[in-house]
Amino acid sequence: MRVIRIRTPGDPDVLEVAERPTPEPGPGEVRLRVAAMGVNRADALQRRGVYPAPPGVAADVPGLEVSGEIDAVGPNAEGRVGDRVMSLVAGGGYAEQVVVHGREAIPVPADWSMVEAAAALESYLTAFDALFERALARPGERVLVHAVGSGVGLATIQLARAAGMITYGTARTPEKLDRAVALGLHHAVGADSALPEVDIIIDLVGGRGVEASLLALAPRGRLVVVGLLAGLTATLPLGVLLARRLRVEGTVLRSRPIEEKIALAQAFRARGLPPLEGARPVVDSVFPATSAAEAHRRMEANESFGRIVLAW
Repeated sequence: MRVIRIRTPGDPDVLEVAERPTPEPGPGEVRLRVAAMGVNRADALQRRGVYPAPPGVAADVPGLEVSGEIDAVGPNAEGRVGDRVMSLVAGGGYAEQVVVHGREAIPVPADWSMVEAAAALESYLTAFDALFERALARPGERVLVHAVGSGVGLATIQLARAAGMITYGTARTPEKLDRAVALGLHHAVGADSALPEVDIIIDLVGGRGVEASLLALAPRGRLVVVGLLAGLTATLPLGVLLARRLRVEGTVLRSRPIEEKIALAQAFRARGLPPLEGARPVVDSVFPATSAAEAHRRMEANESFGRIVLAW
């Protein structure tokens, strides 16, 4: 089978097509014939050599989410040949075939294309985990999303609206805010505007903006840090943290044990997908898998709105 591998750590041009043995599913596993693959920031970090794959995962093949049809089923595995599913993988997703645990694979909604499915799961699972598992969001609460035009940002807005929450968002450009409003964002927060008081902030940026986020939280507010595009360090106003009884938490999916990933996938399937009926993942652009370098360049230019997808 073909894969897209990292020849050596470096810029997008180090991504190239290579041949690898076709994997076989073991107990509890299914094999997918991959139709499409989501492109994530973690893929670019792995390509640069600063975000290594977990043990047991191909170190030179990026890719964290796929969609496709099951073409082989291991012993005692859930799923049938021909089922359309989407799944997270710990790495190695840029491949024509991948093996995943049967309980981690989620059926693709009937009205979604395979491209939309590949654009969905990392974003929706991250958003679902941040909002409901970490922040314990409730109907009527106010949620602010930094980098609302990203895949995770837009997924967070969709999930929050479906749960009856009031949504606010920030973005790098007014154009991205306008597009987010057209897709359902209640309130756009411009770069020159003060942050409104909110109950929950989902921060996909990190860096120095964390301090301003904490100052914007209402008493007993929750800040969930998901991304670090703006930097790895921040100053925390501890007096505000104590006086308002705030909570700050970080989250990541890739390094979690498989049991936790299965539990999250099943929770999203039961509680996250049903309220989204009629909503669709936002796809920025689709590139042939053999043009993965171009897809990475678009992502790193920070001009995309929604998700970038590779397709075989």
